[in-house]
Amino acid sequence: MKNIITIQHPESVQHKNGMIGSWCNWELTDLGLEQASKIGKKLSEELKKEYVLYTSDLLRTKQTAEIVSSYFGIKPTYTESLREFNLGEAVGNSKEWAANNNKSNVWPGTIDWGENIDDKPFKGCESKREVWGRLTQFLKLIMSSDDENIIIVSHDGTLSILFTMWLGLNVETLNGSNLSGKKAGVSFLREDEKGNRIIDRLNDLSYIL
Repeated sequence: MKNIITIQHPESVQHKNGMIGSWCNWELTDLGLEQASKIGKKLSEELKKEYVLYTSDLLRTKQTAEIVSSYFGIKPTYTESLREFNLGEAVGNSKEWAANNNKSNVWPGTIDWGENIDDKPFKGCESKREVWGRLTQFLKLIMSSDDENIIIVSHDGTLSILFTMWLGLNVETLNGSNLSGKKAGVSFLREDEKGNRIIDRLNDLSYIL
């Protein structure tokens, strides 16, 4: 049995400055720091079991994880596996540049989310299938560990892939569906005694109120 809590990092600088997030090391804003603290405080008061915490090693998720973990008295484990999509040549560029330089079809209403699982909107970009591959290895790691209670801090695109994997769907599902995230959203996943995988809550924003 596993209890997994995912946290999408709260507001960070790229949410405000018109730049691409991806593998850039943007910091949390003052509001984002406050939101991370609220999440950590409320979760630590609600959860009475011991948890381990894994996080993307990019700055905005590191900051989130370090604040949240301080309320649990634990240290985060940093991993590249939980990074946001690598957007290749779009990294370091503006969202306006990205919108004008797509090299493949993108999901309606987005500028960088490939419509097909093998689409790469920018040169050097990761496809959804490639991110699925690195997350597959991460999920195998945590599911084979002795840890029953796990917190994961990551990014919108990455977590949307993870949620799909958790439900036992295949990668091709992502060609026509998406479980999108909300910044500072907290989600609750669990595996019961029969091995069924459940998402109890998705993108709960009550923790930042």
